[in-house]
Amino acid sequence: MRLHIHLISDSTGETVTTVARAAVSQFEDLVAVEHVWFFVRSRAQLEKVLAIIEALPGLVIFTLVSPELRHALQDRARLLNVPCVPVLDPVMGALTRLIGSAGPPRIGHQHAMNDGYFSRIAAMDFAMRHDDGQFVEELEDADVVLVGVSRTSKTPTCVYLANRGVRAANVPITPNFPQRAALERLRRPLIVGLTISPDALTSIRRNRQKLLGIQPGSTARFGGAYAEIDHVRQELVQARRMFARNNWPELDVTKRSVEETAAAIYQLVQARQQPELKGLADMLSSPDWRPEQP
Repeated sequence: MRLHIHLISDSTGETVTTVARAAVSQFEDLVAVEHVWFFVRSRAQLEKVLAIIEALPGLVIFTLVSPELRHALQDRARLLNVPCVPVLDPVMGALTRLIGSAGPPRIGHQHAMNDGYFSRIAAMDFAMRHDDGQFVEELEDADVVLVGVSRTSKTPTCVYLANRGVRAANVPITPNFPQRAALERLRRPLIVGLTISPDALTSIRRNRQKLLGIQPGSTARFGGAYAEIDHVRQELVQARRMFARNNWPELDVTKRSVEETAAAIYQLVQARQQPELKGLADMLSSPDWRPEQP
């Protein structure tokens, strides 16, 4: 099924786009045609959008602060018999019932350059500076350090965590592993070991070799035994022994997307920082806590 989806926002549109795509992803036979209308802040702008909605009817999803624009959009949608969904209204309504009025509406306030914004920027800088085992002597300042063999999604996971304000670093486990002693001395950061199934890792590494034009058995970096199943198994066994020896929580990323891995680690960090969440870390790192196969 082909469906036009009109995403309307008076700010960057990040919220409405994320919600719409999350919902659309649940429908296998749906082909969504996105029409994005961001920074819609005047009646003239809205009228132009409404003309296109009339020509290409479908689903309207919006975040608009202005009561005038909201009412105009919803009234016209009713006349056109087009579904029109204000994505934040249920959450705002629930918050208002709990704590009272939110005060005057503020367009794009979630994107303001406040302390949270600068915290995320600082976390991103930290992740980039401490990627791939760099500046290991500074890791005591990290919130979390990810450790794992090559191709266990350490770097992208750190980037996702940084976007949530978590100061994340990663250290690859290499044959000589010069950072081991420094890691074992760390006290402040949470250290999380990432592992993966040998078959999945072998496949990922072979694809990497193909992309780099490296022939199996080559003496180049990422050649040799890098993608051989027996070697991969040995690497993973040694890594898991290290995690167990140091009592570092372990996450299997085989069936996890980077987003899922980052979310699980974020919860581990929260559990460590908030005693009332005691037990969550053990649950998330246990062998039974794995995403199910789709």
